[in-house]
Amino acid sequence: MMIRPEKAGDEAAIAAVTQAAFAGKSYSDQTEHLIVDRLRRAGALSLSLVAVEGEAVVGHIAFSPLTLSGGEAGWFGLGPLSVLPQWQQQGIGRSLVKAGLERLKTMGASGCCLLGSPQYYRPFGFVNAPHLVLPEVPPQYFQAIAFTGVIPNGTVAFHRGFYGE
Repeated sequence: MMIRPEKAGDEAAIAAVTQAAFAGKSYSDQTEHLIVDRLRRAGALSLSLVAVEGEAVVGHIAFSPLTLSGGEAGWFGLGPLSVLPQWQQQGIGRSLVKAGLERLKTMGASGCCLLGSPQYYRPFGFVNAPHLVLPEVPPQYFQAIAFTGVIPNGTVAFHRGFYGE
């Protein structure tokens, strides 16, 4: 398995992987593939990596810029993270997260936030930061990691592509 940046022509495979990964999940509204497309169209897909086995895309991770109420720069949102069901539980998602976080650091990012399972993301260094909030979501699932300095205080807004715009 190899991880590489998304390239032209990967769009349909990424959409298929994302749809398959979230199909039937009770926490999903089944629009994650549309989020990736909207971010891409808006030029807000800051980092998009795929996991490839042979010639097939089997996983994908997206990162996009966040807005923090305090004006802190260099923060990104992780998501969605998708792995084909038949390839899950084999470390592909973990490899994508690790590779993505390392690339963000190389890009000079200040930190990263996400909405997801605390048990899954805690080993990467993500923590629940009660002083940094994402409105209208269960706070235990909103997590952050700082690459430089500390996790700021305030409110986070993901790119409008997450909200159908």
